[in-house]
Amino acid sequence: MEDGINQNHLNNLMPDAALQLIDPSLPQLLTIMPLSQRPIFPGTALPMTFSGQDKLAAIKIAVEQHDGYIGAVLEREGNDDDYRESIYHEVGTAYQILKVMPMGNNGVQVLGRTIKRFRRQRTVQTEPSLRWRVEYDNQPRVKPDAELKAYMLAISSDIKSLLALNPLFQEQVNMVVTQLNYEKPGQTIDVISNLVSSEKDKLQDLLETWDISERAKMLLNIIKDELQVAKIQSRINKQIEEGVNAKQKEYFLREQLSAIRRELGEEQDDGESISERIMNMLDGKQMPERVREVFDREMNKLRTLNTQSPEFNVTRTYLETLASLPWGVFSPDTNDIAEARRILDADHYGLEDVKDNILEFLATIIKRDSVAGSIICLVGPPGVGKTSIGQSIAKALGREFYRFSVGGMRDEAEIKGHRRTYIGAMPGKLVQAIDRAKSSNPVILIDEIDKLGSGQGDPASALLEVLDPEQNDGFVDHYLDVPYDLSNVLFLTTANQLDTIPGPLRDRMEIIRLSGYIKEEKIKIAQQYLIPRQLKEHGFAADEVTFTDDALDFLVDRYAREAGVRNLEKQLRKIIRKLVLKQAESAQHSFEVNRDTINDMLGRPRYNTEKLYDQSIPGVVLGLAYTALGGATLYIEASGIPAENQGFRLTGQLGDVMKESAQIALSYVRSILSRAGSDYFDKHQIHLHVPAGATPKDGPSAGITMALALYTLATGQPARDGLAMTGELTLTGRVLPIGGVKEKTIGARRVGIDTLIFPEENRRDYEDLDEYLREGLTAHFVSKFDQVLEVALETTPTSSVSVVS
Repeated sequence: MEDGINQNHLNNLMPDAALQLIDPSLPQLLTIMPLSQRPIFPGTALPMTFSGQDKLAAIKIAVEQHDGYIGAVLEREGNDDDYRESIYHEVGTAYQILKVMPMGNNGVQVLGRTIKRFRRQRTVQTEPSLRWRVEYDNQPRVKPDAELKAYMLAISSDIKSLLALNPLFQEQVNMVVTQLNYEKPGQTIDVISNLVSSEKDKLQDLLETWDISERAKMLLNIIKDELQVAKIQSRINKQIEEGVNAKQKEYFLREQLSAIRRELGEEQDDGESISERIMNMLDGKQMPERVREVFDREMNKLRTLNTQSPEFNVTRTYLETLASLPWGVFSPDTNDIAEARRILDADHYGLEDVKDNILEFLATIIKRDSVAGSIICLVGPPGVGKTSIGQSIAKALGREFYRFSVGGMRDEAEIKGHRRTYIGAMPGKLVQAIDRAKSSNPVILIDEIDKLGSGQGDPASALLEVLDPEQNDGFVDHYLDVPYDLSNVLFLTTANQLDTIPGPLRDRMEIIRLSGYIKEEKIKIAQQYLIPRQLKEHGFAADEVTFTDDALDFLVDRYAREAGVRNLEKQLRKIIRKLVLKQAESAQHSFEVNRDTINDMLGRPRYNTEKLYDQSIPGVVLGLAYTALGGATLYIEASGIPAENQGFRLTGQLGDVMKESAQIALSYVRSILSRAGSDYFDKHQIHLHVPAGATPKDGPSAGITMALALYTLATGQPARDGLAMTGELTLTGRVLPIGGVKEKTIGARRVGIDTLIFPEENRRDYEDLDEYLREGLTAHFVSKFDQVLEVALETTPTSSVSVVS
């Protein structure tokens, strides 16, 4: 089909008037032959092709015994070799075979004519071929009325419009159309129906419609649909042809322009110019011999390629990438530890232990004049300065700095690049970083390494090669396909938590933890760093805006209680923007920001208090937790419901480890209370809940907290006020060490806790904390749960309880 014209019928299509009947009588029994593509209509001569032994046998019998008469019927969605009558439509067309021509592959082509539509009355035979008794369309010839004539004129007009859109077959089809007799509408409709192409179900409906007026209406709708499609196709073809002609015209004009310029000596051949420019990019660089061999081979290939060839652009891009890399180009290191300390102190407040670790690291690099094996992973909550520390390290060493994030990265090609065989291929992140830094020894910060995903390949394994000092001196990017030495690159990584970093990757890095800031530190950071920076960014002089100490205390405590200072800077930025607007709308030039100003500008405080209870009650105990956002407090609530059958229910979206800790806590508390004669847990169903149910929680460090909540519930004795605790509990009542002591201490200070309980084995971790972090806190260290009870219930302390204030 093309433009709505059925090409298969053109060469053999003639009106019925041109045919001579061999036998005017039509048989009542017809051998049924299947049609799979479309039905055929009476009144035309056309060829058909059949294959298969059963069909060839049926045709032979029809020719030899039934004057070549067969019934051509469209299949439903069935199988050509299935002769069940249910797969055939009820209406078909009688067809007389005039000639049979053998074909290859066990098939024949028959030439014949379509005579008259019929309807099945009943099936008289199914083997070896399907035969029906049929009823023919013997409606008397009608004279067209006005409505029918109008339909016929519309059909004639639209079929000619359809012909105009397909000039290739216009002469053949026009010959058929001009011989049609529109005074015989039934015959004319059937002939034209054989010309059009449409969905086979629509054509079958047309064949099954015996009323001539209704048939004319259906045919007109089909032709109009085909005409619409043909117009759209013609418009698309025209647009494509115009686009091709425009590109050819542009190509010839550019070639002529290039030739004219070469004749005038104004420019060299384009390919030579590109080659020369790429060679100039290598000036001052020391490309390794193996890489130079590949470069020269590709350069020779480029010179032989046509500039219009797609391969020319692929090769040129590859050579430009190869030549742009800083082969043998290094930034001179600044070997001054005192200057490095000054830079770290100027850029970051506090973090003395972190700074000391970094300076030890840098001193080692300077002494051995190599960074091989030196990979730092900075771990801490968001906003504590991990990325800015990376920038300070680069500044202290005098090296270029480049940062990229691998958070959510799922394709290892992001690290190692795409092979040149792919369209749009490009190098991986590491090679891009080297290219943009324009140095072979930059500081590269790989951010969010704990959020590395997996999908196409394994990005974490690709990073192993990058960060392994035994392998990265010959790192091969898929796109470059030549080794590049990364052993002089200082790699830094950042993460919010270590748990999600793959073990082999974690083993290759030296971990430096950055804990969150307490309120006093945040106030100092705001005064010394954040406020001056925001005033400068918004065009204020340093003396035009002042913040009172009370204002900063209120801001940190009620609007920016997170572990880091990123949100604190956002709130300061919001305040200063409002002051800019206020200054623009009034003549005021200086401002003092106090507690009331902050309340007016920022609205209702985001934080009121993390204390859900002003006074301790039985069954409720405050625990300490360590999350990716820093230290936090965590309430444990227990309640008992009198019941004959005991039960234990846990809620609060707890992980498997925390659920096991709760079971251990219940078993232990039941055992010690049962020895004391209490049967509380035998007569109550227990419900243990951890608030903030939308937040997933897991880990063993809430063991003693859950046990104390259950103990106070059963005994009716509340825990002392201002107390928080952490520690893993065993089934025998031993208290095991936990992690994140510093973060948990900071979290406790943030909400005003003054008494802490830690495992005995964490005593050294607590005593190593800076004095200002421990100021105002009393820490108790316990090794058994009995000691937890002595502290929490304010009973008389025994010698086994050790206290540090």
